[in-house]
Amino acid sequence: MAEVLVFHHGHGLTAGVRAFAGRLRRAGHTVHAPDLFEGRLFDSLEEGMAHVGDIGFGTVVARGTAAAEELPGELVLVGFSLGVLPAQKLAQTRPGAKGALLLEACVPVAEFGGAWPGDVPVQVHGMDADPFFAGEGDVDAARALVGTAADAELFLYPGDRHLFTDSSLPSYDERAAGQVDRRVLGFLDRIA
Repeated sequence: MAEVLVFHHGHGLTAGVRAFAGRLRRAGHTVHAPDLFEGRLFDSLEEGMAHVGDIGFGTVVARGTAAAEELPGELVLVGFSLGVLPAQKLAQTRPGAKGALLLEACVPVAEFGGAWPGDVPVQVHGMDADPFFAGEGDVDAARALVGTAADAELFLYPGDRHLFTDSSLPSYDERAAGQVDRRVLGFLDRIA
């Protein structure tokens, strides 16, 4: 089975992110879910992102990188929204990365290097009318990634919700999140 490192979104390490990690564990994977906010949870994404503004995006990425240093080299990196930053950075730059699952965000590959590593499969998941994913260029970055990477898939779900995969938030979409779970588990089984 796969060794998986999951990075949370801008609300923090919510019950929904922990539940996602639990589903992967029940499927037989070893899952690590560090708290990049050091125990802080935020009721709104705006509050969480204000906290990120205070500590800096670089700190979030550095905390994610530090969490990976304690783990085996062959990791599958998973990021929810904000957590895509450390997940994508590690997938592109850390030797031995086994795969990447980018949920509800994607940054241009050039942000962390010149090209996506040819031996790192990747999936990107997002809603087609999410104001953040579709409206701020993430879907364009995802399409560019899929167009150039050797083993890449983009899954778009109908809807306009951000963080639709987190069962503890009002934005949760059970149907779409269930599809994400099935595709993620299939991805992990394929590369494990």
